[in-house]
Amino acid sequence: MVHGIAALEKKLAAMPKRVEHATRKAMEKGAEELCQMMRRLVPVDSGDLKASISWTWGEAPKGALVLAESEPTERGLKITVYTTDWKARWVEFGTVKMSAQPFFFPSWRSLRKRIKSRIVREQRKAIRFVGPVTQSEA
Repeated sequence: MVHGIAALEKKLAAMPKRVEHATRKAMEKGAEELCQMMRRLVPVDSGDLKASISWTWGEAPKGALVLAESEPTERGLKITVYTTDWKARWVEFGTVKMSAQPFFFPSWRSLRKRIKSRIVREQRKAIRFVGPVTQSEA
């Protein structure tokens, strides 16, 4: 008879929730880091565009301009970075009378590898974690 099967089954049952929890935290940290960098790079005229950059789980609010969004997973994890200022496109790409002052794409290009690496690293840590099953993982 093999000993410890019940403990192994309990650990394997908790693993998806543990990995999801770690993924959520890493995604939140990455989205906030991206928003902070965009707020630093955006040109400040009245401050409306800077204040309107944010992120949310799921879909962006109605009328918001989606800057970036992740593909939803089978468990429904989807994060959206958005702005509610209608001038964001004009600032990012420019117009005939105004030169472009990009803030989104430079931020995304500089942080995308870091964000992805953080998510993968946290998922791996959650898979390898050895310890008691917490209340939220049960």
